[in-house]
Amino acid sequence: MSLKLVLASGSPSRLRLLNSVGITPQVQVSKVNEEDEQFKNLTPGELVIALAILKAHTVAQSIKFPALVLGCDSTFEFEGKSLGKPETRERAIARAQQLSGKSGILHTGHCLIDTSKEIEVSERSSAKVHFAKMTDSEIADYVDSGEALNVAGGFTLDGKSAPFINAIEGDPSGIIGLSLPLLRRMIIKLGYEWTDIKSANANG
Repeated sequence: MSLKLVLASGSPSRLRLLNSVGITPQVQVSKVNEEDEQFKNLTPGELVIALAILKAHTVAQSIKFPALVLGCDSTFEFEGKSLGKPETRERAIARAQQLSGKSGILHTGHCLIDTSKEIEVSERSSAKVHFAKMTDSEIADYVDSGEALNVAGGFTLDGKSAPFINAIEGDPSGIIGLSLPLLRRMIIKLGYEWTDIKSANANG
């Protein structure tokens, strides 16, 4: 068995997570519009699953070889609302001020399509994130690093915002953007072994 893993995401964090466990996927960005009106009435938990499925299917349609196509999407739920990527300095500062000293839930949706068997599985990883109380100077310094602008919720566990995350309840890799334990379970659901996928997509 030799199935290439195709990551339908341009996220450096997701690629880094896979590389860290010895997997080098083929990267093919879906270019899905995450702000489409069709998603506006979904809950944060529903949103990440819907977008993960759409991303995976968009890329799977263009794959001409047997593959496992993995689509992912993350959002941060705070007080019942979905907080995506801030994208601007002003929004990132407001977001950090809003989250300072509080907690929320980071949801990451996953969709894994087996193009050879024409089957798929979809799952969500959710974890609670507790933030430290941040000063205005800390917030400005962090936002000016540029990291906050293009990550869900305006923070990331494996980057410059790590000192401001006091605790988490859940899977750390899911917070970063791709739950490795969940991916393993999804691969098994499709009838494969983790070691098979790892060997077929080994680094180097």
